[in-house]
Amino acid sequence: MEKLVKTELLNELFETYKDLFTEKQIEYFKYYYELDYSYQEIGEMFNVSRNAIFDSLKKVEDSLYMYEEKLKIVEKRNLRKEYLDCYLKTNDKVYLDKLKGMDE
Repeated sequence: MEKLVKTELLNELFETYKDLFTEKQIEYFKYYYELDYSYQEIGEMFNVSRNAIFDSLKKVEDSLYMYEEKLKIVEKRNLRKEYLDCYLKTNDKVYLDKLKGMDE
């Protein structure tokens, strides 16, 4: 997966599931994925090894993918948005029916 696409996906997943992580994991994630700090820079800020940052972020990343695979919150939200946008553009009630069907 291209780095930019992966980063955007991880940020979207993180916004949805961030309450499931520890304070440290949240801070590490924000510094690395949002502020573009290196593992080394984050490690120095928190007095931990570069490898500890890498391991923590890898766990967060794996957890984000697992949560989305099981819960599909982001996928469903994006699909709802797509159906709504299509309805607003076309006025085709088929998209309203699809939206209603998602709640079942």
